[in-house]
Amino acid sequence: MSTLAPIAARFTRAIVVTAPILACILCADARAQIVVSANDAKVRLVDGVNTTVPNAPPDTVTIIDLSRGQPRVVGEIPVPSSIVGPPQNVAITPDESLALVASSTRIDPADAAKTAPDDRLTVIDLGASPPAVLATLRAGNGASGVSINRAGTLALVANRFEGTVSVFTIAGKTVTAAGKVEVGTPESLLSGVVFTRDGRTALVTRNNDSLISVLAIDGTKVENTKRDLAANLKPYGIDVTPAGDTAIVASIGVGATGGADTLSVIDLAANPPRAVNHVSVGPTAEGLAVSPDGRYVAVTVMNGSNAARTSPLFHDFGWLRIYALNKTALALVTESQIGHWCQGVAWSGDSRTVLAQCAVEREILTFGFDGRRLAAGPSIKVGGGPSGMRTVQK
Repeated sequence: MSTLAPIAARFTRAIVVTAPILACILCADARAQIVVSANDAKVRLVDGVNTTVPNAPPDTVTIIDLSRGQPRVVGEIPVPSSIVGPPQNVAITPDESLALVASSTRIDPADAAKTAPDDRLTVIDLGASPPAVLATLRAGNGASGVSINRAGTLALVANRFEGTVSVFTIAGKTVTAAGKVEVGTPESLLSGVVFTRDGRTALVTRNNDSLISVLAIDGTKVENTKRDLAANLKPYGIDVTPAGDTAIVASIGVGATGGADTLSVIDLAANPPRAVNHVSVGPTAEGLAVSPDGRYVAVTVMNGSNAARTSPLFHDFGWLRIYALNKTALALVTESQIGHWCQGVAWSGDSRTVLAQCAVEREILTFGFDGRRLAAGPSIKVGGGPSGMRTVQK
């Protein structure tokens, strides 16, 4: 582990607290609490451009245990991943026995200076010591967002370059392909996918045509209802509250031009479900996660940190922002400056620790959160640009 060094020092509205308070905030309960980070080692950001790394090492997955107070790396293994697509290309079964990691791009075998679509879905045995790859399956071109239902029996993968969602059944440690569902066109750029709490519905963000598709689920049968809804411009990441009554959508529509993007609140209890609130969060709302207690939403905002340094849109930091969620209302609680090209975000099971991935620095930042303040904790260096992260979805 390394310290946060200059990044942690750049707080504005977040308040740095004393070590005893930080220790209390970061302490976790005795239950297991696994975080899985997928890391893309084949590309780096060079002057604002996503650039392939010559003779790149393998992509990796880092497994982190939060159950002993301070985050502890359990293992890091080679697993295909990609920074292309929302940083929700990881999912964990409710019993924390398996992780699924999707890879949307790979090095182009015809030209090592380019990337090409990938379709791999890797199954990882989290119970093995050390964690190990069980199987490599095929989803669809541009395999991106992944979600597992609360029963731990079904997984969905949004195929970004294909316009389909792949369906997989889960029985113990066996994951089996069970077909695909047509949702949009390849140009729709399917991105995130999430189950509702009862597992009977799934929502799929369509980044390029600014729609959210609604899927109906009956056992292993998954169908497109063709009752699309709209949130805001270019929806990307998506999460559902533990109560199951609300979905939160992160949009990335105008961030590339310096404009402010949004979090949108979808009322799932309405008939039909619809967007009922939009909150401006800054340029490029990348990572998104609802806290397990359902009271807060964490979002990573790129803030131009991924632009060329000569660009008028460049800022030398991104933001981690925490919003209070009260029914359908969102209100900013606190924020912290973080690193560059920051990606996924995740909560500990007690909603008192937040992790944020920063791809340029190749590290995961940790923060304690007491409901009012963020307190910088240790950072974790990883083997590649961390670009997708999940805990168990509550």
